[in-house]
Amino acid sequence: HPAVIEASLKQAKSDDSMVLIESTSNQVNQDGGYTGMTPRDFVSYVGQIAETVGYPLNRILFGGDHLGPNPWSSQSAEEAMANARKLVQHYAEAGFQKIHLDASMYCADDVGDRAKPLPDEVVATRAAELCGVVEKTWKTSHRSTPPPVYIIGTEVPVPGGAQEAEDHVEVTATADALRTIEVTRDRFLRSGLEDAWSRVCGLVVQPGVEFGDDQVFDYQPDAAAQLSAAIAPYPGMVYEAHSTDYQTEEGLENLVRDHFCILKVGPWLTYAYREALFALEAIEREVAPLHPGSTELSCLSEALDTVMEADPQFWKKYYPGDAGEQAFKRKYSYSDRSRYYWPDARLQEACSRLFANLRSWGIPPSVLSQFMPVKYRQVREGLVTADPADLALARVRDVIAMYARACGMAKDRPAC
Repeated sequence: HPAVIEASLKQAKSDDSMVLIESTSNQVNQDGGYTGMTPRDFVSYVGQIAETVGYPLNRILFGGDHLGPNPWSSQSAEEAMANARKLVQHYAEAGFQKIHLDASMYCADDVGDRAKPLPDEVVATRAAELCGVVEKTWKTSHRSTPPPVYIIGTEVPVPGGAQEAEDHVEVTATADALRTIEVTRDRFLRSGLEDAWSRVCGLVVQPGVEFGDDQVFDYQPDAAAQLSAAIAPYPGMVYEAHSTDYQTEEGLENLVRDHFCILKVGPWLTYAYREALFALEAIEREVAPLHPGSTELSCLSEALDTVMEADPQFWKKYYPGDAGEQAFKRKYSYSDRSRYYWPDARLQEACSRLFANLRSWGIPPSVLSQFMPVKYRQVREGLVTADPADLALARVRDVIAMYARACGMAKDRPAC
C-alpha cells in the first residue's frame, strides 16, 4: 500500500535511519506477480514515493523475500528452477541487495514424503545455484555498489498469518537450524561461493511468534533460549523472524536482544491504516449532521465489504465460520485480508470522498479525541496535523516506530 510505504519512509526520515522494504516472489517477479510489478517496476514505484517524501533512494535497502521456485512449484524442478534463476537475475539487476534464497518447496516431480520438509541437501544445492546467478549479475550490473547480502532458511509461519486456531507455536529446533547453516555452507563452498558465504547474514527461523484471525502468540524468551544462543558461534549472522506482527514492544525488544534481529512486519501496517480509516469514517458520520445537504458520505466500510464479498478469492479460505463471523473477520481480523482490496477503484473513490469531506468540514477536536485519542494528543502537541491523510499515516507510523525503537534505529533510543 502506498500509504504504508510513505509512512515507513517518513518514519525513517524522522529517525535519520535506513529502511528495509521487501517484496516476495509472488508479489513481484519477472512476470509481474500479483501486483503486476517486475522488480524494476517495484524499485521505481518506491522511488517515486521516496522522492515525494524527500527520502534518499540510496538509504533504502530493497529486499527480495522467498526468492526461489515457489511461484512455479507446480512445474517440474527443471522448469521451476529455470524460472527461479530468471527471478533472482531480475531482482539483482533491479538493485535489490538483500536476497532471501528460499528453495524449500517441493516442485512437481520432486520425490519424497510431502508431509516432511524437502531434504536440506536439495534445498541448499538449489539455493547455491541461485546465489551464483545473483553474484554473476551483481558483478555485471552493479559492481560499483556494495555486494548483496543473503538470507537462508525458511519460515514456519504461514505468510500472512495462520489460517486456523492453534494452541501453541513450535520454536525451530536448534539442531535443525544448525544443520541448515552447515549444509548450506558446504554447498556454497563446493560451488566456489566462499565470498558470497561471508555475506550470508541471516537465517530464517521460527522463534515462536505468530498471529491468526483473533489470536497473537507472544514471544517467550525462555522457549527460544537454546535457539537464541546457538547463533553466537557464527560471526556476522543473526536470525530473521517473520510474522512478528502484533507483538508487544517489549516482545520486539526481547527478540532483538536474543539475536532475532531482522523483524518482518506486514499485515499490522495495513491493519493500522484500516483502523485509521474506520475511525475517520466514524468522525465523518458524527460531523455530517452539522453540514446538512453539503455532500454525500463516503460509506467506506460498506464499500469495502461490498468489494470483498464480490471477489472472495483473497479471504474466503482464511475466514471460516458462518456469514456473521465472516463479515466480522472481513473488517477486524488480524490477518487483514482487506489489504488486497484497497487498489479497487470503488475504494479509492470512497477514501478520496472521506478525506475531502473531512477537509471541507474540519475535524472538531472533541470528536477527534473521541475516536482517535492518541492522534488527538499528538495534534495538540503539534506532532501531527489534523488533516485526515496525515492522521491515517500517523497511525501507521505508531507501529513502525515501535520497530524502529526495538531495533535501536530510533532517534530516542540508543542502538542495541
